[in-house]
Amino acid sequence: MSRDARARGGWSRRRFVGAVTGTALSASTACGTRPTPETPAEHSSPTATGEPTSTDEPNAVNEPTSTGEPTAAGKPTGPRPLYLGTYTSVEDGGTGIGLATYDPATGRITGTGTLTGVADPSYLAVHPDGRTLYAVNERENGAVIAVRLADRKVLGSRGTGGAAPCHLSVHPSGRWLLSANYTSGSVAVHPIEASGALGERTDVVTHSTPAPGPGQEGPHAHQFVTSPDGRHVLAVDLGTDTVYTYRLDQNKGTLREVARAHTRPGAGPRHLTFHPRGRHAYLANEVDNTVAVCVYDPASGRLTIGEPQSTGTGEGTSYPAQILVTADGAYAYLANRGHNSLARYAVEADGARLRLLGTVPVAGDFPRQIAFSPDGRLLFAANQRSGSVSVFHVDGDSGELRLAGEPFASPVAVCALPL
Repeated sequence: MSRDARARGGWSRRRFVGAVTGTALSASTACGTRPTPETPAEHSSPTATGEPTSTDEPNAVNEPTSTGEPTAAGKPTGPRPLYLGTYTSVEDGGTGIGLATYDPATGRITGTGTLTGVADPSYLAVHPDGRTLYAVNERENGAVIAVRLADRKVLGSRGTGGAAPCHLSVHPSGRWLLSANYTSGSVAVHPIEASGALGERTDVVTHSTPAPGPGQEGPHAHQFVTSPDGRHVLAVDLGTDTVYTYRLDQNKGTLREVARAHTRPGAGPRHLTFHPRGRHAYLANEVDNTVAVCVYDPASGRLTIGEPQSTGTGEGTSYPAQILVTADGAYAYLANRGHNSLARYAVEADGARLRLLGTVPVAGDFPRQIAFSPDGRLLFAANQRSGSVSVFHVDGDSGELRLAGEPFASPVAVCALPL
């Protein structure tokens, strides 16, 4: 089955892969100054109020018991916010952004409702100041949406200038939102106002070269992130087997390409994560079932991609999805969707080498996205086909993962964002 973009009853390639073994997606089968915006022609505001539903989620797992206020040591002692991304336009999908809390000590999740009026919020990110949540609207006329967290008010949406945006991130300056349009193979930039709302798009760039890789009919931008030094923004494109490096003009919000890095043909690069030291990064290749260590040059923005390595899943394609690195740079974790596992790596030689230590079952089906809690003590896995979120305790010394109780049920869970 080809993993390129396609329309199947309105599904994007990304949603179709979630059901590639034969069943439909369901909860039982499958994460300075800022200008005042003007309303663009493609502006598409959510149709509902943006208020959470009044009915709590029925599948809460053990209610946290404390307030969530930090202790004197700065560690949270009670429930913390958790936001859940889903697809709203598929059978048995969600109805908006899932609202929940988690206990930072036990990892137990409690559902608290749904933020309605947000369509197909398949990827989420938060502003560095913690006041605004951003979501993609992964539809043909793609958009990005801002939500004020203090009262969960939807601040509006802006068109991305492309189709099926699947990833977004906030520039460390807090002034720009970066998004990747999967189906159209383009990346976009939006200014962020002081209020957290989004301004009119300042740039969109389509990856017109090189030619698509084997099995692909065009470019497919899958991720758009900022390098640790803040000097460059990098776009990972699965369709062209390329990672593009851009300079972002932080006054105008425009992009200028400065470098390209190519994987081997047909690798299908999906997700890039930097080592904390900033000189190495790790690339998950979805199509050829590999991971690669990359060398990053902060001066030029050039990325050099190393040899492909095992995902720990054996023969066949396991659709590796996302890779994370611990804050101390000692361990890395890779979500293997087809294998339903999390691979654990030791990071060696100051980030220059990954050594596979093994895999652990994810306790769910098709782990689409993984995320650390802010303190790094928990790892969340959003399992698309089983409609669940698994939580693991992370051992800071060994890097070992230990499942924190039963997974939390959440319809077509494709993104988990713990704050």
